This record gives sequence, C-alpha cells and structure tokens, in this order.
Amino acid sequence: MPFDGRSHIRIARPSRDLAAAERFWADGLGLNVLWRAEGGHPGEHDLLMLGRPEAGWHLELVHDPGSPVEPRPTEEDLLVVYLDGPVPGELVDRLEGHGGKRVESPNPYWNEWGVTVEDPDGYRLVLCRRGWSNE
Repeated sequence: MPFDGRSHIRIARPSRDLAAAERFWADGLGLNVLWRAEGGHPGEHDLLMLGRPEAGWHLELVHDPGSPVEPRPTEEDLLVVYLDGPVPGELVDRLEGHGGKRVESPNPYWNEWGVTVEDPDGYRLVLCRRGWSNE
C-alpha cells in the first residue's frame, strides 16, 4: 500500500533513561506502553513504544546500553497534541511531577496557544488548546 492518510507513523528518538521517559510519557501524559523489549546481546537495544492503541502513530524510545546515543533535541523539536480546549492545569502538574519541566517556547505562537513541557531527555511536548483541522 502506498503512503496515504491511513499510514501508521512512528516517531523514534534516543533516550538516556527509558524508566524516566516512561514516567513522563505514560504516568504523566497518560500514553499506553504498547511494546517493550530489552536488548540482551551486543548490538541490540532497549526499546519502549508508547501511544494509544487506536491511534495511527506511536512514539518509540530507544537506548543502547553498550553504545548509547545522546539525545540532541533543539527547542524546535516538538510533539504537539491538539486538545481542542483548555490545557488542564492538573495535567501540566502531573507532567512536572513525573520528570517534566515547563518551559517557554522561542515561538510566541506556542506560548499564546499552549503549554510547553520538556521531557527528561529534553524533547518538547506542546499541549495546544486549539483544535486541529486540515481544512
């Protein structure tokens, strides 16, 4: 099947600490752990996949204990979640309580329309109060 609007998307990135990342993304944001694997042999890596079972995307976090890749996020590496309503203060508090750090965005759009929280690896999650429409 060619790439189209129903194609599943995987967002993959390195992580320093999969346990800390899981606390943020699963316990903080509320994503489900879809898959987990521990590399036990040279060249294999630890893997954590998070998302929603019904979604057409998931977040894959990897860590290779034998040859770790240091995450190098910039302030423009964003995962934006469109909430189509107010950003719940208790959600931001929960993210901060699970290893996140609320930060200002260099882009005033995200400061006006949402809240930006860095995960333990420094990648940014934007909770946007706007809805998404491609029309």
